[in-house]
Amino acid sequence: MTNVRNADNAAPLLRVSLGALFLAHGLLKVFVFTLPGTAKFFVSLGYPSLLAYVVVAAEIGGGLALIFGILTRVVSLTLIPLMIGALIVHLPNGWLFSNANGGWEFPALWTALLIVQALLGPGAFAVGLPQAEGQARGTTARG
Repeated sequence: MTNVRNADNAAPLLRVSLGALFLAHGLLKVFVFTLPGTAKFFVSLGYPSLLAYVVVAAEIGGGLALIFGILTRVVSLTLIPLMIGALIVHLPNGWLFSNANGGWEFPALWTALLIVQALLGPGAFAVGLPQAEGQARGTTARG
């Protein structure tokens, strides 16, 4: 049986970690690869260039929302298709992310972690919209 108090305190660790990774990944596309460079890369994969801007906005916005605990379940579920897309892009490169062009191990892990986060909810220390999470203040992680 899960210790509810531990789960309520573990959820924000996962939430902030995921948020920081998504934020960093989105900002990498803006400041290192640049938005036009990212759009060009998406086109080279057969995706429309507009999708690059949507992905960057989702990574940065979703990352910030996760860090602050705003709509954690909704944001986690919304980011899953992004990671499945990344998984599909990296699938031909093999399992290990250290393979040429990166394998699919990290997108698979991120997908699983987003599912766990969606199941856990925001946990303790979320600053935003606890009612939207289906949890009133003072309730447990079971929500």
